[in-house]
Amino acid sequence: MTSLQLDEDSFSECCRRLLQKSEELRDGWSWERAPGTREGYLKKTLLRSVVTRSERNRESPEHEMAPDDQQVEPEHEMAPDDQQVEPEHEMALDDQQRTAAAPEEEEEEEEEDEGGEDDDAVATNCPLARCFQFEFHVVFSSSFGAPVLYFRAFTLEGKSLSLEEVWSLVAPKLRVSSQDALLDTVTQQEHPLLGQAFFMLHPCRTLDFMRPVLQAARRENRAVNFVLTWLSVVGPLLGLHLPLEYSSDP
Repeated sequence: MTSLQLDEDSFSECCRRLLQKSEELRDGWSWERAPGTREGYLKKTLLRSVVTRSERNRESPEHEMAPDDQQVEPEHEMAPDDQQVEPEHEMALDDQQRTAAAPEEEEEEEEEDEGGEDDDAVATNCPLARCFQFEFHVVFSSSFGAPVLYFRAFTLEGKSLSLEEVWSLVAPKLRVSSQDALLDTVTQQEHPLLGQAFFMLHPCRTLDFMRPVLQAARRENRAVNFVLTWLSVVGPLLGLHLPLEYSSDP
């Protein structure tokens, strides 16, 4: 696949090869036929654990946390020299005082170490970590000559995420915050094959990042799976990652 745009036949062939590799890896992709048509799409569902911001940090952008990240609060980080005694105090201690002070310092260090372990435990078992179910569809767009990623997301109780909630998951990875920028990236549209409301990653810039890859492949007379390459770029924005084993199949 070396042309700069896809046609429907090339899209189907790219999907067939991706599905073949997915079956080998048991990666969960499937091909779904749209009701009453000959058209179809790639589909995958997965569960994602997402760490959300606390109410305390909601108004502080610097504390915003990207999905799947667990960050340690800066105030919990300790420089190596924080536990050292100031030089003028150290010189005032005689040998007996040093001997008496050493066990106390060791006890303090042990307490601080235990506190660090507690911090890690809180981060690991953080009640702000939530699990969502995502359903991804890869659909061919004849208008853009490219695949388009449609998706929807639910809580484990079955409640659909709003567009604003989806933006909160995507914004840290895009490093944008304005609503216009987010709306240009993720919007809500009717699924072209199912007629249902889905979120969509807008495909207007697909050829911008695919062009250098495809042009290099053409110069090297090397085959490229357009759908696989494209998906490896856009998927991580939503926590959809492809195993490295896919790279063995062009």
